[in-house]
Amino acid sequence: MSAAVTLRIDATSGRARAGILDTPHGPVPTPLFMPVGTAATVKGVDIGRVAGTGAGMLLANTYHLHLRPGEEVVGAAGGLARFMGWDGPTLTDSGGFQVFSLAKQVKVTDAGARFRSHLDGAVIDLTPEAAVRIQERLGADIAMQLDHVVALPAPRGDVAIAMRRSLAWAERCREAHRRTDQALFGIVQGGLEPDLRAESAERLRALDLPGYAVGGLSVGEGPEAMLAALRVTVPHLPEDRPRYLMGVGRPTDIVAAVAEGIDMFDCVLPTRCGRNSLAFTSHGQVRLRNARYVGDDRPLEPDCPCPACRHGRGYLRHLFIAGEMLGPILLSIHNLTFYQRLLARLRTAILADRFREEHDRLLATLDGPTAGGD
Repeated sequence: MSAAVTLRIDATSGRARAGILDTPHGPVPTPLFMPVGTAATVKGVDIGRVAGTGAGMLLANTYHLHLRPGEEVVGAAGGLARFMGWDGPTLTDSGGFQVFSLAKQVKVTDAGARFRSHLDGAVIDLTPEAAVRIQERLGADIAMQLDHVVALPAPRGDVAIAMRRSLAWAERCREAHRRTDQALFGIVQGGLEPDLRAESAERLRALDLPGYAVGGLSVGEGPEAMLAALRVTVPHLPEDRPRYLMGVGRPTDIVAAVAEGIDMFDCVLPTRCGRNSLAFTSHGQVRLRNARYVGDDRPLEPDCPCPACRHGRGYLRHLFIAGEMLGPILLSIHNLTFYQRLLARLRTAILADRFREEHDRLLATLDGPTAGGD
């Protein structure tokens, strides 16, 4: 097993864990949330302000970076972190989800995926070996295996084929992986079928990989089904390795997943919602286009240190109504800051062994409108 990335567990509270993820680009406290820098940029937010939100690790995407500017360009620039101007660790997704969601004329076989680029229609063959080769050139601290993603709900037969194909691809990725300063994580598949999830986790565990992700969720199954999948998956994963829930990012889902023992998260939600005038706060969501915020001089959160919270809600609303680009920028920064503060809050509760109380308090407030709000 590669020692490039390791997890030290400092405390547990129930099944929730707090630790330190050690990487070649430095340590990151867990549980952690990775802002998504799909094409080597977090949309609308420069890298200095991303760091200012408290983010410790970023995610970028193999599919998009392979299409442009190309992994050779990124590698020649010194690797992903240096290319972005980022001082911390990075993770690259393998591109499997983007093949499922973006590419045209996709054909998936045991050999790999053949598809047409959504940019120019060029034919691309993405095999497990190619996914590893691209990610090694990109140089992230963590690379993900290529997996076969199917939309949920799906027939059990289709889910079983995709799960077992992903297992075979995990073995091929492990055989192809050469960089000793990069960790390769496996991805558990199996849809909403408990026995398939358990089989996938157990067989991946036997590969003795440095980390494990739970994939194939947040593709239409709903939060209760997602939690059910976690409850049958996590017990089969090794306790001394990081556990990463891919692409799941509603605040309440993060809180619930931490309760099941998940350490790592990523999602586009904070910046996507920020660009669309929705702010996350510890007392619920604020939809700034609502006319009730005209003339409202309250900050989104009084104790939030982000630049958006130096302004009142009425001003932020004005920026969106006026079509000013500053509105989406400020709200994206606020939401990214909120996510980092939420994960820090969860970590503090775990270290103090009061996670259950914090869990219940947060689930009661996070997803609704703010008090006196929408």
